Amino acid sequence: MQRIDRLLELLLGSLLALMVLDVTWQILTRFLPMSPSSYTEELARYLLVWIGILGAAYAYRRHSHLGIDLLTNALPEKLRIKVRLLTICLCFAFAASVMVFGGVQLVLLTFELNQLSAALNVPMGYVYSVIPLSGGLICLFCIDQLLQLVFGGSAGRDVVEQSAELASARG
Repeated sequence: MQRIDRLLELLLGSLLALMVLDVTWQILTRFLPMSPSSYTEELARYLLVWIGILGAAYAYRRHSHLGIDLLTNALPEKLRIKVRLLTICLCFAFAASVMVFGGVQLVLLTFELNQLSAALNVPMGYVYSVIPLSGGLICLFCIDQLLQLVFGGSAGRDVVEQSAELASARG
């Protein structure tokens, strides 16, 4: 799991650096030679989509998503763990059904229809492929959290306590 975390961090950092370079190039070509580049805006948009959706998986892994845990933090530890198990299962169900299954259907449909982007002329299936990829990562992270809670003993309690500590640190 640490390798996947590190790979995801590197991918997100690389995409962000590429987007910074792309937007910088867009600004330079717009104001210096007064001849704006035709593909930079579309590339920046697609990079932002990839960063946002992959960033959601990364945020889920780090317990950084917005959550209202006022009630769950007030619960006894055993009940808090049961609620945590329920939320992990619900997140898994959403990611598996909507992001993985629905995302794969969307990618296959756009490839079948041969839909291309306007400026880059890239098949839109590649752009949309981030949805099932991110959904698969979220499913993997859910399984890891479930295993920690069910079989990890103190490691499982650490997951619950870590999310409570992160929430209280944020405000």
